[in-house]
Amino acid sequence: MADNKTILAVGAHPDDVEFKCAGTLSLLKKKGYPIVIASVAAGDCGSAEYSAEEIMRIRRGEATASAAILGAPFRCVDERDLAIDYDTQTRRKVTALLREFDPIIILTNPLVDYMVDHEVTGRLVRDACFCAGLPNFTVPGNFPHTNRIPYLYYFQPAGGTDNLGNPVRMQFLVDITGEIEVKKKMLMAHASQRNWLLKHHGVDHYVNSMAHDAEELGKLGGCKYAEGFNQHLGHPYPADNKLMEILRR
Repeated sequence: MADNKTILAVGAHPDDVEFKCAGTLSLLKKKGYPIVIASVAAGDCGSAEYSAEEIMRIRRGEATASAAILGAPFRCVDERDLAIDYDTQTRRKVTALLREFDPIIILTNPLVDYMVDHEVTGRLVRDACFCAGLPNFTVPGNFPHTNRIPYLYYFQPAGGTDNLGNPVRMQFLVDITGEIEVKKKMLMAHASQRNWLLKHHGVDHYVNSMAHDAEELGKLGGCKYAEGFNQHLGHPYPADNKLMEILRR
């Protein structure tokens, strides 16, 4: 739909979006843009005490509660942790997600990050942006093809570096100082992950590490807290910066 204003954020795992772009999503929500949050994997390896099936059930519930803070639905492509494959079957499933919501903007994992799930998710979402508009590319659910390639942005990799430890420069930063409490609230909704690390580290590393990363980016942007993004600018993806255009209105 030409007038669709939906923003889709896709992470490899149920809490990736909260760590990396929840503040920006909160700003976009305030601008009147509907938000959808999704993960490719269901989080089955995210526990040392629950079975895979039980932790997936818990984490889907947590992700749903977190998304609801922004009035957003949560979707899961239902792949498994450390088993997100870069193949045609998974590409069709991710493309179906895009066709269901036909977003104008997509935020996702970077193509180079500390673990394979993140990198493959970025590649799958990139491909799906292109495939969603191809009528003969069939997907589960038989959603109609889209009529445009959405604006695609990658959030900052974990630790802010590539796999050789080199800093990854963000093309632009978004001041999320006013949204940091919303970002914290959304992340804390993932209680199973927070409690797991709290027991292991003895401190609230789950929330503190997120705040630290946002504060470090804020130093670069001249604000208290920030999130960083790089835009996919390859042919034939749109090259004007729609995300910043919206946020500056």
